[in-house]
Amino acid sequence: MSQLSHPKPDGVAPGNGYSHVVTGPGRWVAIAGQVALDANGDLVGPGDAEAQARQVFANLDACLKAAGATFTQVVKLGIYVTDLAVLPAIRKARDEYVDTANPPASTAVQVVALFRPDVLLEIEAFAIVAD
Repeated sequence: MSQLSHPKPDGVAPGNGYSHVVTGPGRWVAIAGQVALDANGDLVGPGDAEAQARQVFANLDACLKAAGATFTQVVKLGIYVTDLAVLPAIRKARDEYVDTANPPASTAVQVVALFRPDVLLEIEAFAIVAD
């Protein structure tokens, strides 16, 4: 069971699909930015933001499990995109994994490029796992 808290700060407008603050006791887990590469290193969904987002969240899920964590323990997502227009596709995939009633804190940033021109998004995650 998660021991995370999602305080609502006074004077800050509510987040749409994210929390401003997430706290909790435990072990810190940092997941490197994940892109839509499958287990063989092949890109999933060239030109398809939703397919890429689904693979990215599947990769994040696998990384979390390897650390003994789940998405219920994710406190922060860092989202990097080459075009902000792909955010709805990312949100659709994200909402299949995160608790939408108590979502993690999140930052979305448009960047000039990622490590390959066919990669549309990269997402990193931070979790706190109870000891």
